[in-house]
Amino acid sequence: MQYVGGEKRAMGYKVDNAVIMVAGVSSRFAPVSYEKPKSLIEVRGEILIERQIRQLQEKGISNIILVTGYKSEQFLYLKKKFGLIIIENREYAVRNNHASIYAVREYLRNTYICSGDNYFSINPFEAEVGEAYYAALFASGKTDEWCLQTDENDFITGVRVGGENSWYMMGHVFWNETFSRKFVQILKEEYEKPETEGKLWEDIYRENLQQLKLKIRRYGNNEIFEFDSLDELRLFDDRYKIISGSAIMQKLASMLHCPEGELTGLKPVKGNGENVIGVTLVYDGNKYQYLYEKEQLTLMR
Repeated sequence: MQYVGGEKRAMGYKVDNAVIMVAGVSSRFAPVSYEKPKSLIEVRGEILIERQIRQLQEKGISNIILVTGYKSEQFLYLKKKFGLIIIENREYAVRNNHASIYAVREYLRNTYICSGDNYFSINPFEAEVGEAYYAALFASGKTDEWCLQTDENDFITGVRVGGENSWYMMGHVFWNETFSRKFVQILKEEYEKPETEGKLWEDIYRENLQQLKLKIRRYGNNEIFEFDSLDELRLFDDRYKIISGSAIMQKLASMLHCPEGELTGLKPVKGNGENVIGVTLVYDGNKYQYLYEKEQLTLMR
């Protein structure tokens, strides 16, 4: 049995396209993210987002929409290199990632929704998918991630922030056409409300679980990776223990007369409007603050 128009086939839903979201600032990845978007860094010899694009294309998914925002000009080369559609989310600085979904609402059918900064050790994509789902990893012990509750049929029945010994949201999502249509309808109704500005699309999803049906798809902890900070990336890619490729990190190492790898605990410093204006770091047991525009390094007492 087979249908046209992106509807369900006997074995599942034929994937129409994929949306990769790269609009965010990734402030926790300071200071590297001040110079380039996190999804454009090289990990184990490949640019993060290029690896993900190739994995999609390997499965025959050639219709790929990239949603840019922060430093959008740095992504333009991908249009020519991979034949992508690029849509700019002009509200990335004042809204959360639901604005990226809104920007591509006309493209959403049987669609993969991806984050450009995920690293998949094994290609997770398929040309045909059985059910709409959210990828999940298992946390042993306590976690601050978004934890999932499921029923006997693996449908997600609850989402809470934080938990213990739980499966949690991590990685890509597949929306079938029914889910996409319902989500877009809800998003249009909620979009102009002031309280929506700060919400992730996952917030809107968990507030409407009765209407929006997703299953859990479980993955091994060595299959999906996300790096929230340079310290985390160093644990995955040894190259970053020595050199990050960041001009700011090189400057800091020069100022403190030490190798880059000895600068740890990197965290963003935010100014008015939540814009990132610098970074704090730890070296030799001391904490420092560095302000980007002033090029000022200060020992914090």
